[in-house]
Amino acid sequence: MPCVSSLRSTLSRTLLGAVAGLLAGFTALAVAELLAGLVRPAAGPVTVVGGAVIDRTPAPLKDFAIRTFGENDKAVLQLGILVILALVAAVLGVVSLRFRAVGASGVLLFGVIGAVAALSRPDSKGAADVLPSLVGAVAGALVLYAMAGRTVRVPASAGELGVVHADDGDGGGWHRRGFFVAAGATAVAAATAGLLGRHLVRRQGRGAVASREALVLPAPASPAPPVPGGVRLKVEGITPFITPNKDFYRVDTALVVPKVDADTWRLRIHGKGVARPRTFTLDDLLARPMIERDITLTCVSNEVGGPYAGNARWLGVRLGELLGECGVKPPSGGGPADQLVARSVDGMTLGSPVEDVMDGRDAMLAVGMNGEPLPFDHGFPVRMLVPGLYGYVSACKWIEDIELTTFDAYDPYWVRRTWARRAPIKTQSRIDTPRPFARPAAGTVTVAGVAWAQHRGITRVQVRIDEGPWQDADLAAEDSVDTWRQWSYRWQAAPGGHTIAVRATDGTGLLQTERRARTIPDGASGWHSVFVTVT
Repeated sequence: MPCVSSLRSTLSRTLLGAVAGLLAGFTALAVAELLAGLVRPAAGPVTVVGGAVIDRTPAPLKDFAIRTFGENDKAVLQLGILVILALVAAVLGVVSLRFRAVGASGVLLFGVIGAVAALSRPDSKGAADVLPSLVGAVAGALVLYAMAGRTVRVPASAGELGVVHADDGDGGGWHRRGFFVAAGATAVAAATAGLLGRHLVRRQGRGAVASREALVLPAPASPAPPVPGGVRLKVEGITPFITPNKDFYRVDTALVVPKVDADTWRLRIHGKGVARPRTFTLDDLLARPMIERDITLTCVSNEVGGPYAGNARWLGVRLGELLGECGVKPPSGGGPADQLVARSVDGMTLGSPVEDVMDGRDAMLAVGMNGEPLPFDHGFPVRMLVPGLYGYVSACKWIEDIELTTFDAYDPYWVRRTWARRAPIKTQSRIDTPRPFARPAAGTVTVAGVAWAQHRGITRVQVRIDEGPWQDADLAAEDSVDTWRQWSYRWQAAPGGHTIAVRATDGTGLLQTERRARTIPDGASGWHSVFVTVT
């Protein structure tokens, strides 16, 4: 049947074209991975394109990604990029069945896009960063030109793949076995290049890992005050008072977590009103008097009742004192700079009010977290934190530069994306137990959770069942005004469906607002509530 034979031939040609395209894409990424291992891990095409996508994504869409995927948002983005690349590579392979040069040029175009993205990154090291994308694209284009410009002829009597021959009149041809042998060899070579690249990337990070393992934290000159008895309630399901490092939330834009060698790390302090600019090594900081404090951090992307808050014991140097030694004065003291711009090794910029940093609160450059050097995910070797401010204006991880300037003169990363310039943390409370849609038994049900208003403290928490009156919850002891506070309420639950709501009052007497607001531009607000069915 000629029609059936023709259809089989077309499908076979299309399949092999798609295979050739996928193989070309795989080769391009593998060679790029190898070059990134030689040049700089952050220069890999998926990383630079992903970073460019993050930078150009509207703030509401970023907020949606964090709400939907949580800390997996970066993995989802990378997976999405790979899926799109695979689909485009397959299409280019099919196109190359008739137009070899067009397909190969399409692969080269993606290399150019990757190179442009690499140069656009705030941490770009210049021309070297374009090499992974461009060299990988050239390798992929060569593979596609050599293999995908072949057609498949299926004999009518055979009903199977027959001879693969050149479609461009060159008179050459491969048998199907030759095509698949060549494809397999190319795949093995590409996989080897990719694995070698991964090895080189890991090797580049060994110095940083070794420097962290060798770091011995000094004893604090000002230890954290003893935690009062009663700060930890014995309620099943309540958030622990101290968040283990492995469970501490992570929200940032880094697709590749920077691994900074502590031995080569430097911090520069300079800018407007800095009478004595200085550059510090980690040893310089470690030789200074250290403070140890329990401080709760909160992300501005945290929805009402959300998980992006954590409490840890931090060890570091007072940032205000460090700035003072450099000649910096706050605006209230006649200083010309009202904004401190912190820069990370990956190019991230955060802007903090100088007045808040220098008003006596425990703003610090932290080197330790819960008794150990900072984990890489949380900013090793040094990060900044300022109690009472959302992380996007205060908690610069992997910090390497502090510039004193003004809010009028410079907009940091998130401000350029419609977030507020100044972001004091709003009073919030959360119900940890019972969970939403839980089915507790009738009788005494313990409702419990945490509340926070960093640098103001929590003085009261109230619970409401359905539309009943607000009832005072029992508060755990307060550690400090910079930490969250556990609370509990014993509810005599009757069968049926019930809505439980919570609200808190901070140390200034301000009651948590009922007004519901999304996270943009300066943090979410509203009362947290859960619905349960009592059985």
